Amino acid sequence: MTEASKVRDGEALDWRALESWLRANLAEAVDLKQPMEVLQFPAGSANLTYLVHFGDVEFVVRRPPFGPVAPGAHDMGREFKVLSKLWRVFSPAPRAYALCDDETVVGAPFFVMERRKGVVVYEEIPEAMRHHDDVARRVSFALVDAMADFHAVDPVAAGLGDLGRPNGFLARQVSGWQKRWDLAKETDLPMMDAVQARLERHRPEPTRASLVHNDLKLDNCQFDPVDPDHVKSIFDWDMTTIGDPLVDLGTLLGYWPDPDDVELRASRAGWAEMGLPPRHDIAARYADRVGVDTGAIAWYEAFALWKTAVVTQQIYIRYVRGQTQDERFADRGARVPVLAALAEGVLDQAGLR
Repeated sequence: MTEASKVRDGEALDWRALESWLRANLAEAVDLKQPMEVLQFPAGSANLTYLVHFGDVEFVVRRPPFGPVAPGAHDMGREFKVLSKLWRVFSPAPRAYALCDDETVVGAPFFVMERRKGVVVYEEIPEAMRHHDDVARRVSFALVDAMADFHAVDPVAAGLGDLGRPNGFLARQVSGWQKRWDLAKETDLPMMDAVQARLERHRPEPTRASLVHNDLKLDNCQFDPVDPDHVKSIFDWDMTTIGDPLVDLGTLLGYWPDPDDVELRASRAGWAEMGLPPRHDIAARYADRVGVDTGAIAWYEAFALWKTAVVTQQIYIRYVRGQTQDERFADRGARVPVLAALAEGVLDQAGLR
């Protein structure tokens, strides 16, 4: 994880109850002589992630955001299940230690995982990595390679064979995110419904199934500053399932900036200035590594942009309803029609009317 700081206003938990639970359930790891101290990782927009330490012993605690959550979202039990097993066969997955499904402890289910140290590419290449030649391209291809390696993991051998149902996966994705949109929207936005209808009409037929992360992007990765060619850690596994792996590539492309872009995508503003390779090179790298046809990737890219519009609305409506005081979310609503228009444009360009 990256650097932690003071817990944000309105996002404190019942620290006494949490400490009692951790001491009881991680007794062999917790230094009982040291008091518990808590900081918060500030970068996330949804799940709340805290750094808890007892002297030199550190853990990461994750729980859903405050307030109502969409059905199937922010699933701490799922994330714990994935990370308690995946670390054995896929090294970028942090190890999860314990799950608490008793909501009386901190108000929601939470789980505890290892703390990993490294750097994350947010608005610029971290200073500790800038001395590397061609570093932007190298971290980009490292992410694509990690995605390819992840998709090569045998779900059954990893103990995750029951994590999802590949048959009908894309249909459930489109209908499920439409339901989330209906729950989160303030007013009707006809473009969102129009994009959904086009995605439904042109839904591709998947040719393979694998584990799917469902939110793979550059700032969900951590790097060792001395090694830009390999991803050290990947975070945010609460939507992991089994389905069409091209959804992950589409998600990455949906976030990815391109030199020809007129409108900022869901990526961070600084990414467009970093010299990242264009989307075409990202897709080509994945196709070469995995040996698959990515000719239909425009559908997956458009789906990713549309889905991100839904996620953005979910984040914004939490702020509107007073479920978070995080001022970063105050203007998120304005991004929703922009993302919907970008999805529409990708479908137009691909001739998917």
